Amino acid sequence: MLSERGAAPALLVAGTTSDAGKSVVTAGLCRWLARQGVRVAPFKAQNMSLNSVVTPDGAEIGRAQAMQAAACGIEPTAAMNPVLLKPGSDRSSQVVVRGRPVGEADALTYRSYKERLREVSLEALAELRASHDVVLCEGAGSPAEINLRAGDIANMGLARAADLPVLVVGDIDRGGVFAALHGTLALLEPADQALVAGFVVNKFRGARELLEPGLDMIRSLTGRDVYGVLPWLDGLWLDVEDSLALSVDRGPSRPPLGSQTLRVAVVRLPRISNFTDIDALTVEPGVDVRFVTAPHEVADADLVILPGSRATVADLAWLRERGLADALVERAGRGLPLLGICGGYQMLARGIDDEVESRAGRVEGLGLLPTRVDFAVEKTLGRPVGTAYGNPVRAYEIHHGVVHVDPSADTEPFLDGHRLGAVWGTTWHGALENDGFRRAFLREVAARAGRDFACAPDTDFAAERSRRLDALGDLVEEHMDTAALLRLLEDGAPGGMPVVPPGGP
Repeated sequence: MLSERGAAPALLVAGTTSDAGKSVVTAGLCRWLARQGVRVAPFKAQNMSLNSVVTPDGAEIGRAQAMQAAACGIEPTAAMNPVLLKPGSDRSSQVVVRGRPVGEADALTYRSYKERLREVSLEALAELRASHDVVLCEGAGSPAEINLRAGDIANMGLARAADLPVLVVGDIDRGGVFAALHGTLALLEPADQALVAGFVVNKFRGARELLEPGLDMIRSLTGRDVYGVLPWLDGLWLDVEDSLALSVDRGPSRPPLGSQTLRVAVVRLPRISNFTDIDALTVEPGVDVRFVTAPHEVADADLVILPGSRATVADLAWLRERGLADALVERAGRGLPLLGICGGYQMLARGIDDEVESRAGRVEGLGLLPTRVDFAVEKTLGRPVGTAYGNPVRAYEIHHGVVHVDPSADTEPFLDGHRLGAVWGTTWHGALENDGFRRAFLREVAARAGRDFACAPDTDFAAERSRRLDALGDLVEEHMDTAALLRLLEDGAPGGMPVVPPGGP
């Protein structure tokens, strides 16, 4: 399947807003095509996310693209997300290019990167189009962010440069989907509008016959077709891209096997990263997972998790300001379980020396583990393997902080980290996705918390993830015009599309 230019067909999935469903729709399209034997790959030119993963070739990319690669049945690579921005504050982000950090930039200094990043992104897309049958590209935010259009490399800037047809996804559950679809198109300049082939309505619930008049009107007003209306289905997407989609309560989907629920409180840090570490707990029967921000919310939890952070020192200060630091120390004093992962593990130390991320120098930690942390300039990226509780563990690590344990301390090893009493710490992300390890860890947590809780013996997280990806592929097959999608891929960007002025036709 080659375009006239000799490259594989490609399509851009844009959205009216962040969290409109671009990642989900792209993953569904990937799964649908892969099940037909098409060699398909995902692509996102520029991603802003604190949820990332390490690929087999040692690159850091957005977590959503890794899961889209899983939907395609292939391993993720650096080319699938050549530019990753990891916010460390409201004004600056770490810039990761081809899987490696190249520096920090704010909104103004980032402009100096733009031309280079545009070339990197187009090269990566060309690489994927040369080695696959189809490439499905995901946009970022909205293509109608007109203040950013001049330097855009992720939305219409990419579509124009690579001559990609564009589908715009709108979230009807938020309300105002027709205004969002029409307004997005109308704000684009004519040359950009020419590439927009049509729309996808996402998260619909209700009577389809009541929606039809609106679909007819949007077709008439814009001259574009609606390629599908995807129904609302709860709990389909793991590995969300950012905290906009982070549920406060991700409680048990099935009742516990024992007489009690195991209550897990995950501290929702301001710069929380890789909170997808918690996904495996949310599919365990009887495990009630809640994201919390106040001291009283951790008081009765059986397990508290301090997750990863892109701003360890700043988020540690936030813990103290909120009174959560004292609450965690008090819990540990009572022997109640606490798990720190990556940045959360660093916060458990006696001291942190950071001249890299926050440049705050020496900072006092929570003192719950006999460790100290030094921030290194070089970022550690890896896919380690190990054992814990007699079970194999595969994981990944992404961190600047290097943890050193006091050699005189009486601690036990835990994955790559340490354990002291009911306090565990590790830099490894994804460890809880290993079924045997997860069950063994939860059994010990339950015993220490005095809970009559029995883990399900057959929970298979990898199978559950695959099942959800299959469900996304089913949504595409059942609720989208797949024949029209195939024509769009074969024929490329549509010609002669009408221009929609900002004031309407």
